[in-house]
Amino acid sequence: MDDVKQLVAAIKKGDLKPIYFLMGEEAYYIDKISDYIENNVLDEAEKGFNQMVLYGRDVSIDDIVSNAKRYPMMAERQVVIVKEAQDLSRTIEKLAKYVENPQPTTVLVVNYKYKKLDKRKALYKAIKKVGVVFESKKLYENQVSDWIRRVLSGQNYNISPKAAQMLVEFLGTDLGKIDNELNKLKIVLPEGTQITPEHIEANIGISKDFNNFELRKAVGERNVVKAHQIAKYFADNPKDNPMVVTVALLFNFFSQLLHLHGMSDKNPRSVASALKVNPYFVNEYLTAARNYPMRKVSSVIGLLREFDVKSKGVGSNAIPQGDLLKELLVRILG
Repeated sequence: MDDVKQLVAAIKKGDLKPIYFLMGEEAYYIDKISDYIENNVLDEAEKGFNQMVLYGRDVSIDDIVSNAKRYPMMAERQVVIVKEAQDLSRTIEKLAKYVENPQPTTVLVVNYKYKKLDKRKALYKAIKKVGVVFESKKLYENQVSDWIRRVLSGQNYNISPKAAQMLVEFLGTDLGKIDNELNKLKIVLPEGTQITPEHIEANIGISKDFNNFELRKAVGERNVVKAHQIAKYFADNPKDNPMVVTVALLFNFFSQLLHLHGMSDKNPRSVASALKVNPYFVNEYLTAARNYPMRKVSSVIGLLREFDVKSKGVGSNAIPQGDLLKELLVRILG
């Protein structure tokens, strides 16, 4: 995120490079940087003749180079943006010849999503000399809640740890999807609001009481009644609560408990740091560790591996997912 701010700040100052190669697994920042250049480098009067958007599936490298070599009309520079450039991955290295001697009045922006350049090859080395190579890395799940809080803080909103966790559990690590849902919340909630689980439930449709986050908590507390209530809700709403996701979350939880059992220092701050969890949730882990000795944790991890295979249809095609989950919980909580 800091890299993005620095890059945008340089563009604002007029420190423009002849090529911006935006690559990597996380499309969100690639789109943000590309859109910023598209919307701000040229004024509206200049864009008609001097800004062009190309798509990788429709053009060749020669087409891109031909457009990049044009001179601007009645303007200081032109902007050429290539979207979905990953469709040109087989020939992208041919761009190196242009980059070695780029047109100084052109700003070429290449959006190369879900892929990366080979840093050993000529194109990457050439861009590093004259332009910007920005790699947008996918955030790990345990980093996304902090990202949500930082984004909202910059827009004069707050969010409770549980509400942020609900978004991550429901939407995964796709920052674009999360940003869309946050924008919906900002339409209906005034600035200065702390976003709560109730706001998430009312405006996004994620149940605050019946979700994987609450199931994990109930299992950790060995709350049999609550765990089976959530399992029944999941069985009644299978499309919104696929078992493969539930098993993955529980597997991660018990793997963290195994790590926790191996720690000599169980100070809450040390636990939060070692497990990479928000300090707000540390007590949940400490409670679960008391309820599940190391031997039981190891046994549960084995169970989860078994049910992960079953949840994907191996050897259990005739068993409904809801029944599988109920059986899993009986064996974990028994």
